[in-house]
Amino acid sequence: MENMLRNKKAIFLFVFPAFLIFFVIVLLPIFFSFQYSLLKWDGISKGVYIGLQNYKDLFVNNSDGFLKSVENSVLLAVLSVCIQLPISLFFALVLARGIRGEKFFRTVYFIPVILATVIVGQLWMKIYNPDYGLLNFVLSKMGLKFLENQWLASTHTVLGAVFIPILWQYIGYHMLLMYASAKSISPDIYEAARIDGASESTIAFKITIPLIKPILKVCVVFAVIGSFKSFDLIYVLTNGGPMHASEVPTTLMYTDIFSKYQYGYGSAMAIFIVVECFICTILINRLFGKENN
Repeated sequence: MENMLRNKKAIFLFVFPAFLIFFVIVLLPIFFSFQYSLLKWDGISKGVYIGLQNYKDLFVNNSDGFLKSVENSVLLAVLSVCIQLPISLFFALVLARGIRGEKFFRTVYFIPVILATVIVGQLWMKIYNPDYGLLNFVLSKMGLKFLENQWLASTHTVLGAVFIPILWQYIGYHMLLMYASAKSISPDIYEAARIDGASESTIAFKITIPLIKPILKVCVVFAVIGSFKSFDLIYVLTNGGPMHASEVPTTLMYTDIFSKYQYGYGSAMAIFIVVECFICTILINRLFGKENN
């Protein structure tokens, strides 16, 4: 193994294919998107170089509500970290204790993750339907008819209604990551803690959670970046409506590029999303790094 690490040709042979794929699939599209963001271009005719005007239109002119869409995506990220991840952590800690039916519940919780997002969107559209939807039906049967609403058509409820399916679909994903990390902890540690008289809650907060912090950091990064990049489920449910109340940068970018043919302006949004995700990843890594010091 040491001889192989000293062999630069061997290192190059193993690293280069992965780097080439990363370069072609990730770096090149980002480079071209940045190039397009400096143009006024409809995707057909020759683009006109306008420098940073598209970025100025995003943050200064804000003609199409871009800042509102950023606010919505940040709110989704906060809700994901503060609601989705704690629920996932709770399920992971419960299952990791080795309860009866552990494999069954682990599978059931993960099923929404493997469902196509379009199917999930259609399912929740039926649940939210104001006429025959399950949610209004249950509220009516419980004597809470005054709470019935047009969930996806009201500017006051649509963002929360969009978040619930996101919460439901990806709880199992984060739960499985945390569960796998918790199960990798040596049983001897738990046994020693129980001999010392530690309760289950003490074991969870003093042993399990500190030992799975690396995967918690990964889950936070995935939740934040996933919220910033969320598109398909929101597009299926609301397409950013009503009145842009559930608009996020990705849905706005899609509309500007493929409906309004503003490729330069839409590419500026794409670059913003990339930079936003990159900066947040660095901040999360530093935050967890400080906690470990």
